[in-house]
Amino acid sequence: MSQTREAVDTIKGYYYQFDYFILKLLDEDNKEALICIEGMEDIDIENVDLKKSIQCKYYAKTEYNHSILKKPIRLMLEHYISNKKSNLKYYIYGYYKSGQNKLTNDIDISFLKEKFLTYTENGKNHKVFEELKISDSELEEFLLSLSIDINAMSYEEQEKTILTKMKKIFNCDDNLANYYYSNALSIVKELSTKSNINDRKINPNQFLKRIKETKDKVFNSLFIYKKGIEQYCKFIKEEYFSPFNISPYERIFLIECDEIISDVEIKSLIYEISKKWGNISQRNDKPYCPYILLYNINENRLKKIKTAMQLEGHIFSDGYDFKDADFYINSILKQANYKNRIEFKIINNINELSEIIKKIDKTKEIYQFYREPLFYKNDKEQHRTIKITRTEDIINMI
Repeated sequence: MSQTREAVDTIKGYYYQFDYFILKLLDEDNKEALICIEGMEDIDIENVDLKKSIQCKYYAKTEYNHSILKKPIRLMLEHYISNKKSNLKYYIYGYYKSGQNKLTNDIDISFLKEKFLTYTENGKNHKVFEELKISDSELEEFLLSLSIDINAMSYEEQEKTILTKMKKIFNCDDNLANYYYSNALSIVKELSTKSNINDRKINPNQFLKRIKETKDKVFNSLFIYKKGIEQYCKFIKEEYFSPFNISPYERIFLIECDEIISDVEIKSLIYEISKKWGNISQRNDKPYCPYILLYNINENRLKKIKTAMQLEGHIFSDGYDFKDADFYINSILKQANYKNRIEFKIINNINELSEIIKKIDKTKEIYQFYREPLFYKNDKEQHRTIKITRTEDIINMI
């Protein structure tokens, strides 16, 4: 297997663990129970009268063998010996390609000793139960605290289960469930990177509240990676850009331009936005056209793009009416219609954007396509923030 393939499998294993963490939070009956990612084990649950320590693994290409569980069980046993009064339950949860029939449902002491607590390292045989000087009665007690499930859900089944639960919890459709799921992934990612273990804990109530509060953050990088860019663009289009009847609102598109998008592609994107989100037909009694800000390109390049569009016969407004003129806001606010033929309006920079938004007295919708971090914030207007990895993908969203 190549290093690239191994890296992908490792990343998938992390995502599987993230999803399982989300599932534990959604399934927990005690909404105040603290659940920790990357605690003593992959996931720890602190309830009022019971603590659980869970190791979660994903071996989609591996046949189950007892040797896989030797080390985690040995470490759990060592912890159990030192913390007998903690009322801690140990769980091993894993998905394997095959071999599940090798593990009996009822593990006895002999099986535990032979298959999990005996190993060879550097040519030396080790019997953990002897080295720890632990009695059979203590091993019996440990077995009562240990649960092993090697018939876990697959990567796809687990994700599907989460989405089904999201729909039920939030009483929403598939698209909105995906938004909530994306936010959940973002929260888990943030928790998992905290250095202090207490900062990696969250209870179900806090978790669900944060998911709802961050709904308009739309999708994050983890979600895009998991779903793929085509599916992601489809979600965005269905949620925001597929209305049956388009209202004559003042729509403002803020587009972050990456380093690889060409002038031709930028022009195509502008034309597509203008065609889809503008209507200056003579039959339309409320004509409208979109405002567009191209972020992360310099003045010379913006001038070049404007010139090319003008030479191609497109009519637009940018708030500058003659050579060396200052920005005149009333010029760019002039309503587009059949007579003046204004197809779209170009906003030159963030300062002009803020001035325009304050001055518009009609219903406004702001759509910001960004890479990270957000380059514009507005909590007063209807402001949609849409994560992108490439600027060219926007054309498949709108």
